[in-house]
Amino acid sequence: MPAHFNESTGVDRVMIKVIVNGAAGHMGRIVVDKVKEDPELTLAAVVDPYDDEMLSSVEGVASEDDVVIDFSNHEGTADLLKACEEKNLPVVLCTTGHTEEELKLIDEASKNIAIFRSANMSVGVALVAKIVEEVAAKFNGEIEILEAHHNRKLDAPSGTAIMLADAAKKARPDSSFECGRSGQHKRKNNEIGINSIRMGNIVGMHEVMFGTDTQTITIKHEAHDRALFADGAIDAAKFLVGKAPGLYNMDDLLGE
Repeated sequence: MPAHFNESTGVDRVMIKVIVNGAAGHMGRIVVDKVKEDPELTLAAVVDPYDDEMLSSVEGVASEDDVVIDFSNHEGTADLLKACEEKNLPVVLCTTGHTEEELKLIDEASKNIAIFRSANMSVGVALVAKIVEEVAAKFNGEIEILEAHHNRKLDAPSGTAIMLADAAKKARPDSSFECGRSGQHKRKNNEIGINSIRMGNIVGMHEVMFGTDTQTITIKHEAHDRALFADGAIDAAKFLVGKAPGLYNMDDLLGE
C-alpha cells in the first residue's frame, strides 16, 4: 500500500488501494467519488465493460492493489471471483440477486480469498436485522415484511427483505416465507409474509411488523440517499484488507 504524507501529524500513513468494479453505474460512480474524498483510500482502478474509458475486467488491474468494491451485476460474479482469486484480491460484493449457483461459487472462493457479502451495505439495516431476530425470539406475534424500491429494481423481494426474514427465521427455524401473498387461503402458522412495492424513485424502505390480536410492534428502516450504501461498502473494504480468507458480513463489521 502506498504511503500518504499527513501534514497535521508529519508522518506517512499507509493508504488502501481500491478497485471499483461497475464504476460506470449509478452506485459505482458514487463509490468512486467517495473513495477520492477519503484520506485513507486511493483509487487504483475503475472497471466497467460498458464504458470504453474504463478497464473491461478486473483481470486487467495490478496484482499489488488491495481490495475490490463490486457494484456491478450478479451475472458477472463468476468472472469477478476468478480474477480476484488469481490476483489474491479481497472483494466486497455489493450486488444482490445472486442465484444458488453463484452463492456456491462465493462460498468456494471464500476458501482462498477474503469476501465481504451483505444483501444490504447499510449499517442501519444490519442493526435492524439484529433487533428483528431478538423480537422474533421474545415476542410471539405474526410477522409481515413490507419493502419498497424504485421502479428500476430487478429483483423482488429485495435481498434486504430476505435478509430480515432470515434474521427472524434464526429465532423461528420452523418458519416459511410467503412472498407476494395471493389467492384464497388463510395465513399459515409460522408464516413470514414478504410483500414488495416498485414505484418512482424510492431509494429503499423496509418495514417488519410483529402483530398479535392485542398489539403490534413495527421496526422500520428507510434510506434517504443511495450514498449510504457506498459508505457501508467503504467501511467493509477497510475492514476486509488484511483479513484471512473467509466469508464476512455486517455482523463481523459491527463486532469489530
